[in-house]
Amino acid sequence: MSVLTRDEAQTRAQILDVERYTIALDLTTGEETFDSRTAIRFTARAAGNTFVEVKPATLRSISLDGHPLDPALLDGNRYPLTGLAAGPHELHIDAAMRYSRTGEGMHRFTDPTDGETYVYTQLFMEDVQRVFAAFDQPDLKSVFSIDVTAPEGWTVLGNGVAEHAGQGRWTIAATPLVSTYLVAVAAGPWHSVTTEHAGLPFGIHCRRSLAPYLDADADEILDITRALYDRYHEKFDEPYPFDSYDQAFVPEFNAGAMENPGLVTFRDEFVYRSAVTDTERQTRAMVIAHEMAHMWFGDLVTLTWWDDIWLNESFAEYMGYQTLTEVTLPRALHSVSAGESPFPDTWVDFGVARKGWGYDADQRPSTHPVAPDPDAVPDTASALLNFDGISYAKGASALRQLVAWLGEKDFLAGINTHFARHKFANATLADFIDNLASATDRDVHAWAEQWLRTTGVDTLTAEIATPGPAEPAPNGNGNGQSWALTVSRDGSRPHRITVGTYDHALGAQSGPGHLAPRDRFELDVPGDGTPTIRPGRRPALVVLNDGDLTYAKVRLDTASWDTVLTSLSGIPDALTRAVVWNTARDMVRDAELPPATYLAAARTHLPHETDLALVQGVLSFAAGQVVDRYTIPEDLPAARATLTDLCRDLIRRTEDGSRPGLRLIAVRHFIDAATQPDTLRNWLDEGTVHGGPELDPELRWRILTRLAVLGATDEAAIATALAADPSATGREGAARCRAALPTAEAKAAAWDALFTDDTLSNYLFTATAQGFWQPGQEELTDDYVARYYPDAIALAARRGPAIAEAAGRYAFPAYAVDPTSLGTGTRALEDPDLIPALRRKLVDQLDDLRRALAVRSAVALAD
Repeated sequence: MSVLTRDEAQTRAQILDVERYTIALDLTTGEETFDSRTAIRFTARAAGNTFVEVKPATLRSISLDGHPLDPALLDGNRYPLTGLAAGPHELHIDAAMRYSRTGEGMHRFTDPTDGETYVYTQLFMEDVQRVFAAFDQPDLKSVFSIDVTAPEGWTVLGNGVAEHAGQGRWTIAATPLVSTYLVAVAAGPWHSVTTEHAGLPFGIHCRRSLAPYLDADADEILDITRALYDRYHEKFDEPYPFDSYDQAFVPEFNAGAMENPGLVTFRDEFVYRSAVTDTERQTRAMVIAHEMAHMWFGDLVTLTWWDDIWLNESFAEYMGYQTLTEVTLPRALHSVSAGESPFPDTWVDFGVARKGWGYDADQRPSTHPVAPDPDAVPDTASALLNFDGISYAKGASALRQLVAWLGEKDFLAGINTHFARHKFANATLADFIDNLASATDRDVHAWAEQWLRTTGVDTLTAEIATPGPAEPAPNGNGNGQSWALTVSRDGSRPHRITVGTYDHALGAQSGPGHLAPRDRFELDVPGDGTPTIRPGRRPALVVLNDGDLTYAKVRLDTASWDTVLTSLSGIPDALTRAVVWNTARDMVRDAELPPATYLAAARTHLPHETDLALVQGVLSFAAGQVVDRYTIPEDLPAARATLTDLCRDLIRRTEDGSRPGLRLIAVRHFIDAATQPDTLRNWLDEGTVHGGPELDPELRWRILTRLAVLGATDEAAIATALAADPSATGREGAARCRAALPTAEAKAAAWDALFTDDTLSNYLFTATAQGFWQPGQEELTDDYVARYYPDAIALAARRGPAIAEAAGRYAFPAYAVDPTSLGTGTRALEDPDLIPALRRKLVDQLDDLRRALAVRSAVALAD
């Protein structure tokens, strides 16, 4: 199959205007394929040659302007159109297309709970070719009119309002001008909750087996959707550009969600079968906000080529987090009163859960500018690699810094100019910057060069001095005392930051070492080199980037760091604590802070932490990186004991039921960290954690997975659990458990399922891979480390980018932290059969492995 190059796309865009697609899909032809008939009306501006893309199971016929063409001329995914005359044309293609089991193209899923089948499209980048023939590039926008024939009893959803004409025939209202990758169809016996808002039909949809869980949260989801819709209309001058707003929660979805106009698709884990924390509900709300922002930025105005995909995602990421903090709801939600913002602290979650993703990606060999040079994205395969922490988290952080620098009023004025000039069309980064510049006197073009065209993470370091007696103190202020702050920068970008200063508070306060804010002031970095003189004694803590408005690693001065170790949980603002926890995280990764010190800080301060996002973020890093990857073997027993003691302490502190979210986080992590099976087995037998919560499906499978790792369960118990929960997530849980069993037979069977038989769906593949590699099972898995690379390379070549991504992310031997594994993996990068999607994942994983070895080496030298 050929990937589309930028040069080819530019040439085709100069030749063609594409007016309309008329598409007929027949979903009643069997379990393996569906029928796809497409008519494309287009105009050739001049005589010449071009091509149309399609990936059929069978290409039955193709004709141009009524003249049949030879189907045998299809070359991979391209059909040549040679000798085109200038003027209007109509192309007809009739094909049988394969259903997907990997979340690409038209994905087909049969629910094991009730046997019902669902299909939905995911057409991003170049997967439209798996569903219908197209001139597949984002700047050839067109009108799409789709008819669907579906089994009786199914509901069909699409980009526009769908009407049922009887006998399974559905007509979806024609779209305005949109790009090929944004077309969407979802069909099946959906359970739907519908309403109207602002004169438009709104709906949420899921498979029938999830109906009770969607119904339980329907008011919350729809209230948030309506509130976001109204808030975006306060921000944006352009009205919502489509005729309806449906949100479908679909099975085995590869991404978090996809911004199809009028029909956003979400992974259906967002329909919660089990207990979740308020932070997880906030994440779902943020994804809703993110995808709705795309209706304007991405759908109404679309990138011209994939080098600007960061702008779609960065804008939606920034706008999603920011707008969610601003909305209020008409009725109470959980502990929030009507008329209040249900999620006022979204930027804390961004800081602890997303920003590290950007920092990590930006320090790897695969780093790239937020806005890469066009030559760096020569084709669709290379573009697919840029869906990473840089395009999302770093880009959103850059936009947040831009808003702090421009002011929100000028930022929104520039955005609205951008929408007005390019609606239902395409735009480039240059267009975006020009439109922002039109709303301000600031040099936005220079800002873009410094922030968007460079790579790497700047580091800002605080140096504190107290002027000597010969130096004058501010007149009449601070009793003649003063202190001086100098901020050094390792990097190249300008930063406008807030500096926060804190003193030890007097009087009894909850938690260790309560701190009181003294003052906050803004600072430009780099400045003129003159230290900033502040009145009063030296503060106990000086925090750079307080408020987290810029994108940079931070290093505290020595005295401030000493204060942090004793008083971190006493910092009054959660966002400031997030900045400090990120500082500690970065120092561990940079081998500047021993892993044991990070664990000790977590043990001291998390029992007093009030923000659930911070608890979850710190515990996840502590467990998944500090203990499992950075701690040297001889220190592992103590590290695991610290983590278990911390979780046990959190469980004890929540026995009164006052903080169910914190208790749920603690119970989850206690299960994952357990080194002995007795407590877990008791909980499983009794169906409850002592003092709550009762075990729901998620906790049951989590416990059973850990018991499998510990060798404290068997196939019979797994089969019994699956019989009790035969759902899709139950099947995934069983696959995870079976792969985690510490026997040679279980590992061999899991490996064969992953890399040989090619029948696992994307989700079952991921679950099996997650179970296979387990810390503490090295004797069983060491022989598989060398096998991983050739097997994964061959698998990716056979099954394509989605499985390649899963193989690189979840099936990689991350816990084999040794030089031999690093050397084997580095040599594998030379394999000529390595497809780009897997190569990128391996480059990143091997860099993380190199970093883990460096951290362990630093610990060993210190000892």
